[in-house]
Amino acid sequence: MAIKTYKPLTPGQRGKSSSTFEEITSTTAERSLTHSLKKHSGRNARGTVTVHHRGGGSKVQYRTIDFKRDKLGIPGRVTTVEYDPNRSARIALLVYPDGDKRYILAPVGLKVGDSVLSSTNADIRPGNTLPLMNMPLGTTVHNIELHLGRGGQLVRAAGTSAQVMAKEGQYALLRMPSGEMRQIDMRCTATVGQVGNVDHSNIKLGKAGRKRWMGWRPTVRGSAMTPRDHPHGGGEGRTPIGMPGPKTPWGKPALGYKTRRNKRTEKYIVRRRGKGK
Repeated sequence: MAIKTYKPLTPGQRGKSSSTFEEITSTTAERSLTHSLKKHSGRNARGTVTVHHRGGGSKVQYRTIDFKRDKLGIPGRVTTVEYDPNRSARIALLVYPDGDKRYILAPVGLKVGDSVLSSTNADIRPGNTLPLMNMPLGTTVHNIELHLGRGGQLVRAAGTSAQVMAKEGQYALLRMPSGEMRQIDMRCTATVGQVGNVDHSNIKLGKAGRKRWMGWRPTVRGSAMTPRDHPHGGGEGRTPIGMPGPKTPWGKPALGYKTRRNKRTEKYIVRRRGKGK
């Protein structure tokens, strides 16, 4: 994948960049694997906003992705590599000998015509899925199961990958993209390789409207509000926040504040993310 820039003929094109989409081989999704996606604008079942700054956006069809990779022992052939509007990664369409079709996340190096396999003794090649216990140390993986049989839940964003660092007892030690070192049951499966579309993080949207197409609404700075609406608000002219550390609109610390409260799985984290903690 490559990034293309634009001649600044308009203000929105100044600084704008986008993907060249050179790896895309089809612009039409497999109809049997798509369905309509209802928008909720960040609201829960009661209608309360739980995720702020969401709403609008282009209408898209959801592509059903095979995160479980439970078609065991049967090789699938890659027929197309497609764009997915619901995620940052590219997706690949597999066709099996029995006619079954499934989408998977397209790793780096996977091309049309390649064959991928999900098996306990599959080769260590990009796109193949096998249990962590059968992977050699140092293997780069993605789409990792956190719970046996539930399907891949970890490391699914564009350009991300984890690495198998060690094996001890019934757990494998993996280094996550965040730097966190975590133990995962060795019976859980993972897919070999790095998720494709590596340059996704280098794309610059260029204008606010492009962000709106993606379903994001504007975010107002706290310093532009009143003291009643935000801890950073108030004051004559531009003023510092006037407190030790930035705060959320509800007064909680906004930087470096730990929000994880899952004591049941605390024992599986060997080293926390960031700064070697």
